[in-house]
Amino acid sequence: MDLKEKILSEDIKFKGRIFTAKVNNVELADGKKSTREVVAHSGGVAVIAADENKNILMVRQYRIAASDIILEIPAGKLEAGEDPYECGVRELKEETGCIADKMVHIGEFLPTPGYCTERINIYLATGLRQSEQNLDEGEFLEVERIPLDTLCDMVIKNEIKDAKTVIAVLRAKEILG
Repeated sequence: MDLKEKILSEDIKFKGRIFTAKVNNVELADGKKSTREVVAHSGGVAVIAADENKNILMVRQYRIAASDIILEIPAGKLEAGEDPYECGVRELKEETGCIADKMVHIGEFLPTPGYCTERINIYLATGLRQSEQNLDEGEFLEVERIPLDTLCDMVIKNEIKDAKTVIAVLRAKEILG
């Protein structure tokens, strides 16, 4: 059976700075018709930056959608046509003030594929050098260095709830040991 759905029409309901919301009329695998609500997002990049002692650069910031202060790795939205690697370099420097000698792509994941097109690329940054932080206007965060083993324990204890951070911590642990 061909599981792919065919988009018959698309109705944009909202177009914002970060995402577009639309309703798609689709033909299902069995030929029946249905609708799909989709959030179209340009994607993002997250960077897990490790120093020579396996301390990870983390940021704490208030996230209005979660109504909480979240501990997470540096990350940001891809701009139109932006290369994910370049986005990672930019976000790491903007949020932490660090520049990495080496950045390696360690995966991509789909945060919520049931309704969102967002794909997040994850990079592991090493060989960190301190430069100057350059936060976006209206962005407020605190930078912390936390040992990778401590972060793994926090993931297991459900103390870190941010999906990109959970995935990156576990992948970094596999790579860095």
